[in-house]
Amino acid sequence: MGNILIVDDNKQISSVLSEYAKKEGFTPITAENGIDALNICKEHTPEIILLDVMMPLMDGFEVCREIRKTSNVPIIMITARGEDFEKIMGLDIGADDYIVKPFSPAEVMARVRAILRRLVKSEENPSQLFTFDNLKINLDDYEVTINSNIVSLTKKEIELLWTLATNKNKVFTRDNLLNTIWGYDYFGDSRTVDSHMKRLRAKLDQYPHQTWNLKTIWGVGYKFEVTL
Repeated sequence: MGNILIVDDNKQISSVLSEYAKKEGFTPITAENGIDALNICKEHTPEIILLDVMMPLMDGFEVCREIRKTSNVPIIMITARGEDFEKIMGLDIGADDYIVKPFSPAEVMARVRAILRRLVKSEENPSQLFTFDNLKINLDDYEVTINSNIVSLTKKEIELLWTLATNKNKVFTRDNLLNTIWGYDYFGDSRTVDSHMKRLRAKLDQYPHQTWNLKTIWGVGYKFEVTL
C-alpha cells in the first residue's frame, strides 16, 4: 500500500483514521487545512485521499476542485452534514464517495478498499478507448469528446457513460449501475444513479448527437440507445 492523505482539522479524527489506515498497510499523511493538503499532494502523490468538507483556509469542495484539475486520485469526502445537496455537490465536482460524520473508521476503510479494488480492475482492462459516431471516450485519460469538443464530466459521469456506451442497447437497472460503478460495498442508494444521469444528460445535450441517446426505461433503468 502507498500513502493515504487524511485531511481534517479535527486532530482526534485524523489520529483514529491514521491508526486504522496503518492496519490496512497504508502510510498515513495528515493535513489540518486545504492549503496544506494541496501542497502535500504535490510532494507525496497519495494513493487515496480522505477529505473533510468544513476546514479553515480552504474548504474540502475547493480542495477537490483544485486536485481534479491535475489528478484522478480517488477522493472520499467527509461531511458533518447529511443533506443530499452537499453529497451531490461533492460527487459532482469529482469525489469518488462521501461519508457522513459520525462514522465508523472500519466503514471508512471498507470504502477505501472498495474504491482501490475498482481502480485496479479498471487499470487491468486492456481496452480503454470507445468510439461511436461522434462520441469518443478515453478511459485512460478520463476524457470524453463529441465532434472533437471536450465534454467536461466528472470521473463517475465518465464511468457511467462508459458502462452504458460499451454495452449498446443493453438495459441496466439502477442497482446494476450502482454495483458496477460504485461497487457492492457502496452504501448509497439508487438516487445516486438518477442524480448522476440527470447531470450527465444535461452536459451531453449541449452537443449534437443524432445517432445515439441515453434513454430512460421507466421503472427499470437506463440504456445507451443507438438510433441509426
